[in-house]
Amino acid sequence: MDHYIITIARGLGSGGSHIARNLSKELGIPCYDSEILNMAADLSGINERFFYEANERIKKGSLAIKNSDGVYNHERVFRVEDKDYFSNENLFNIQAQVIKNLAFDKNVSCIIIGKAANYILRSLVNVVKINIQAPEEKCIKNVMQRLQFNYEEAKKTIQQTDKYRADYYKYYTGKEWLDPKEYHLSINTGTVTEEYAAQLIIKLLKDKKLIGE
Repeated sequence: MDHYIITIARGLGSGGSHIARNLSKELGIPCYDSEILNMAADLSGINERFFYEANERIKKGSLAIKNSDGVYNHERVFRVEDKDYFSNENLFNIQAQVIKNLAFDKNVSCIIIGKAANYILRSLVNVVKINIQAPEEKCIKNVMQRLQFNYEEAKKTIQQTDKYRADYYKYYTGKEWLDPKEYHLSINTGTVTEEYAAQLIIKLLKDKKLIGE
């Protein structure tokens, strides 16, 4: 199989985004993060700022787009004339449609960072789902170096960001963000280097016969 998708969930400061970008270069495939929001704006005609705002906070609604398990039906996208067209839930579903469009394009393999992509694409056999985390102290050190934050700023930002990511995942999927059953491979970059983590992902791709030896 020569068409595959890598989804990467990551804790802030774990190096997950750096690993994704490095994998993108090594494998010669595109990597999508905030680009998903821009593509959702293009698809829907909604100003991209609405997608960025929805991606930064959960504004809970009570829309009739849940299934019997209380999980959002990602297949349903409201029409432009509908009053719920600009709701956060609909914006999420538009993003989900972009992610599916990327996954169903057999001409292009890619990496998708965040956006609950592992859940959205859970039924596909050509998807490798990765979760990258690290101990808090290592994450704090990385954020201090990369964002020029002091210790307390870095710690607070990490705690707020990771809580939001966990809440976001739970709200839209009904699942736990850090549950290892949600992923094919969970990596602790506190015990392995980012370079080795990338090689572990490549080995998994080979083991699943998604790329050649």
